[in-house]
Amino acid sequence: MDTSVVDSRKAESRELVAAAPYLIEQDWAAYTPEQHAIWTELVTRRMPQLREHACSAYLEGFEQIGLQEDRLPVLKKVSERLQPRTGWNSTAVSGFLPADAFFEMLAARKFPTTTWIRSRDAMEYTPEPDIFHDVFGHVPMHAHPVFADFLEQYGKVCAGLKSAEALEQMGRLFWFTVEFGVIHEAGKIKVYGSGLISSHGECTHVVERGAGLEIREFDVDQVLNTVVDVSKMQPVLYAIESFEQIYEAAKEAESRVG
Repeated sequence: MDTSVVDSRKAESRELVAAAPYLIEQDWAAYTPEQHAIWTELVTRRMPQLREHACSAYLEGFEQIGLQEDRLPVLKKVSERLQPRTGWNSTAVSGFLPADAFFEMLAARKFPTTTWIRSRDAMEYTPEPDIFHDVFGHVPMHAHPVFADFLEQYGKVCAGLKSAEALEQMGRLFWFTVEFGVIHEAGKIKVYGSGLISSHGECTHVVERGAGLEIREFDVDQVLNTVVDVSKMQPVLYAIESFEQIYEAAKEAESRVG
């Protein structure tokens, strides 16, 4: 490992305490041709639908951070393009993080990013986030200044909470925005949440108004009190008018649950 990488990792470790044991280096050279092919197939399958139904902030972010359809992303290069825009970077981690480590990273504008890619027999769904979900699904939105501010604010609020009930409520805010967020744009409902961006089935359920789906206007109190069932297609989503709305919601939620 070269000295610049070592120095960078030491700096991150000093800044991050709870998350430090989970920080790793992405070994991009170790990806196989088959893994690059899986990334390519996943991206090329999603982009036609997303070009029509994803919000403009996502599509602009995809270009701004330099994602390519034919090869897995180099996290360092993604961060080099992202950080000057919003101060965020994609930081490689070993897998699922404890809540305190996750919130600590968000509050520091470091998005915990897994480096593994799903196998071909799990193309439709993987229960554990992989680099496709994390980078393709999440990171383009981090190039939007207001969304970036919202995500940092969310991390700071959650990092200060001790109550399990409060954290569960804040988890619902994350779910209905970062994971399954939709927005009014140009007279249509557009998707921006990573769970919709990265899943053809979930996104199709929204754009085709699948059976039982209700899209409500975003309301902080309703969001905080809507129970989430991750085992099925979402029956209720909350449409925002702007990303400023969820930035303010993160501050309002602190007063509701804190």
